Amino acid sequence: MSLVLEAIARHAQAAGDRPALRGAGIVMSYAQLDDLVRSLAQAISPLLSDARGCVGISLPNGPAWVILDLVMMRLRRAALPLPSFFTGQQCDAALSDAGADWVIEEAGEGGAPLSIAGSAIWIRRLHGDASRLPTLTAKVTYTSGSTGAPKGVCLSQVQMERVAHAIVERFGVRFAGVHAPILPLGVLLENVAGLYAVLLAGGCYHVESPEELGCANPFKPDFARMGHALRGAQATSLILVPELLRGIMATSAFGGMHLSTLNLVAVGGAKLAPDLITMARSLNLPVFEGYGLTECASVVSVNAPAMDRVGTVGKPLSHVNVDVVDDGEIIVGGETFLGYAGREVHCGPTQTGDIGHLDQDGFLQVTGRKSNLIITSFGRNISPEWVESELLAEPLIRHALVFGEGRAELRALIAPVFTNVERDNVAHSIERANGRLPEYARIGAFELMAPLSVEAGNLTGNGRPRRDTILAAHAAFVSG
Repeated sequence: MSLVLEAIARHAQAAGDRPALRGAGIVMSYAQLDDLVRSLAQAISPLLSDARGCVGISLPNGPAWVILDLVMMRLRRAALPLPSFFTGQQCDAALSDAGADWVIEEAGEGGAPLSIAGSAIWIRRLHGDASRLPTLTAKVTYTSGSTGAPKGVCLSQVQMERVAHAIVERFGVRFAGVHAPILPLGVLLENVAGLYAVLLAGGCYHVESPEELGCANPFKPDFARMGHALRGAQATSLILVPELLRGIMATSAFGGMHLSTLNLVAVGGAKLAPDLITMARSLNLPVFEGYGLTECASVVSVNAPAMDRVGTVGKPLSHVNVDVVDDGEIIVGGETFLGYAGREVHCGPTQTGDIGHLDQDGFLQVTGRKSNLIITSFGRNISPEWVESELLAEPLIRHALVFGEGRAELRALIAPVFTNVERDNVAHSIERANGRLPEYARIGAFELMAPLSVEAGNLTGNGRPRRDTILAAHAAFVSG
């Protein structure tokens, strides 16, 4: 039995009427959730009796997603969550690559209809070739990554639950109030660090539809609508990526959005400037930066109220061992991933490809990607993510990409928050960021660019710029 399912049963016995799951007009207690997951597992099991591969879940955020994930857990069937921002082509590629033989979706034909928590869904049979998955695979997760053909990371239930347990251990059960997911549940970070951690700790998972939350277009959120939904839910915790944090900060500062019930906002996915965290806290947003990667079942380290150092991503969680080797690469040992779908089984520590260091007190600082390292003509090694984080701490700058390999000075491509922002105002923002940087890491020249987006193909689904694509589109400035 999984730790999460055991926790649900335990909470159901100890305080069965405690709310476990809310959203889409329903409130479900731990006792009701426990009973529903058990009964649905019995109902669905015969449909999957001849299945050999994993089961795809292609649903928007909502109670049905949560319940089906728990059902797959009870059936010990490998699940393949498909994030809502994946294109149809990416979904098909992931289903094929992982060898999924069933997919659960909102609407369809030729499948079995079900009604779960007020949502009509279909379980549809697929006829692809089975893919080789490592033994004990409970979840196959794909990220959009930096290419169009990402690999499927295979994780065991034990690995994911150790992460969730370590998060509860780091923050304590007193933070398990009402958690509101903003990221798609198909994203491992929300699935493991949000859903599983909340259920382990006995909190309430309040999951609204993307439309109710202002995320019908996940890359152009309606932050006013989001604030209204979060206030209505009385959310106490959130997990965000930096772009969402900046949007909530702007709405708090200029739109009067006060989220007074929040006591924890965990942020990860890209480097944050220390000044941005300080600014967020001045707006009464209790922001704590963390770090992780899919191969490590999401979170590796995170700051917390009782263990916090701004400018770092916190101390590593208890379930992992983190080392930094001579070239600065971060190596994570302990329970990490099983391997990639259809490939060799993974053994040993995980080479993250990220560079950083551990300070004397054990706090981890991540400075950037090893593959992105810039070496200037003065021989200085610079992580562009470090400089970009300082630029992005400026309210007028929405996106920034820094380059300068072999040059005497760095250059930047800048997308302002508004298209009508004057170039001089952007220049003043860059000057302020330069003032926080050493001379060798300052921006010497810049060019304005349009905002990045997944639709345009220059931004990954998790908000990271596709560097080669962006630089190619500005070739004249890059080579000039």
